[in-house]
Amino acid sequence: MSYVIGVDCGTSGTKTVLFDGKGSVVASETIEYPMYQPKNGYAEQEPSDWANAMVNTIKSVMARSRVKKEDVKGIGISGQMHGLVLLDNENNVLRRSIIWCDQRTAHEVEEMNRIVGRERLVEITANPALTGWTAAKILWIKNNEPDIYSRIAHILLPKDYLRFVLTHEYATEVSDASGMQLLDVPNRRWSDELLSALEIDKEWLGKVYESCEVTGTLTRSMAEELGLCEGTIVVGGAGDNAAAAVGTGVVEDGKAFTTIGTSGVVFAHTSKISIDKQGRVHTCCAAVPNTWHVMGVTQGAGLSLKWFRDNFCMTEKETAKLMGVDEYYLMDKQAEEVPVGANRLLYLPYLMGERTPHLDPDARGVFFGLSAIHTRRDMLRSVMEGVTYSLRDCIEVFREMGVNVSDMMACGGGGSSPLWRSMLADLFNSSVKTAASKEGPALGVGILAAVGAGFYSSVAEACAEIVKIDKVQTPNEKNVNEYDKYYQLYREIYPALKDKFSKLASL
Repeated sequence: MSYVIGVDCGTSGTKTVLFDGKGSVVASETIEYPMYQPKNGYAEQEPSDWANAMVNTIKSVMARSRVKKEDVKGIGISGQMHGLVLLDNENNVLRRSIIWCDQRTAHEVEEMNRIVGRERLVEITANPALTGWTAAKILWIKNNEPDIYSRIAHILLPKDYLRFVLTHEYATEVSDASGMQLLDVPNRRWSDELLSALEIDKEWLGKVYESCEVTGTLTRSMAEELGLCEGTIVVGGAGDNAAAAVGTGVVEDGKAFTTIGTSGVVFAHTSKISIDKQGRVHTCCAAVPNTWHVMGVTQGAGLSLKWFRDNFCMTEKETAKLMGVDEYYLMDKQAEEVPVGANRLLYLPYLMGERTPHLDPDARGVFFGLSAIHTRRDMLRSVMEGVTYSLRDCIEVFREMGVNVSDMMACGGGGSSPLWRSMLADLFNSSVKTAASKEGPALGVGILAAVGAGFYSSVAEACAEIVKIDKVQTPNEKNVNEYDKYYQLYREIYPALKDKFSKLASL
């Protein structure tokens, strides 16, 4: 039998999974590492930590599986997006990587808008200038660390640094490169116009591939260390969300997934590029050749429920310990006893500001309609519904853009909640499914490696064979109509409070 390896370089750790050709897990290993925050708003990691984690997890899965090295035919890498890795002309890492959640670049975002123009940036990169994305970080290095800037020879993203470690190739692929704000997203290539305007040397950037294309092969020394064969292919791979899309089968028009983790993501596939000129959602190249995806983000999704749990659900925490069950399971049971609409209580989940559809760092959480009749259970249900209303906002922007969703997958911690899945089905008015595999990004890049190795002729064919459905939640027509009344009111609350949020921030 033939096998592939999927490596997922995340923020908290790197997970490596060895899959057989049908996508079944043979062995899995995760190694964690720290994040450094030298100042408020800063977030950095050591690329060497990622490399060591990748090397040691690959060695572990190979040793534990006893699979012959000759039978491993390809490697795919997924990674946290937007991180900045700088190498000198001897391939030494120049400084810690500034990663996706770092927020130090507000001045550089203003600089990009001034030099290029906000509208032109959206036309080229399909997104407005953003503090967490890579281009602004490069300008920050130029403005604040000129000695390091003067020694730059290569710029790589986190997963692409791992590719370099494996292959000694400077390369990237379209889905991850879309998040650098240097790629011409409609045409899937570096933008000479942007590079010239921002004075970034094109020679610093790697060659751009499609996600399932072969980008290089294992060097002899790396193959010997990993216990694999020299010449084993390494495909383009994908950014984490694009990889998760492949891992859940979201590779055709009409398909989408919703992730409820700390933040919430709604991600939809489209064969035609569609750009929101208001910048409310992100448009990037998809991991399927010559297609794109649109992605909306709500900042305080699972975070809202965690905040409520930590501050108001001590009873559920203690009871869960005694019963040996998850406290979120008990919270679900409490919320199930409350009717749709939480007895006329609405919640805005803007604990960390918001991105979609309101790009507003000053927005804050709100309970609207709170009265003496309400109980903790009502508030709990309203939190879950408020997060789901916010995710519905993403769907509404997609519809404005001509991207329609008829097939929704649910992922992340929220996807394991039957109640939350039912809310998603009712508010999206479509069936909501969960995938049988929970490997997400690692499976996605494993599938891309399988396509690159010739197991399958296309990503869609591979997903049809490998991705299996576990549960299906269908909408309840009565709930659909009831939720719609509350959702329409929910949409009116933020505009009414927008100026007040700004005033609050200035106090």
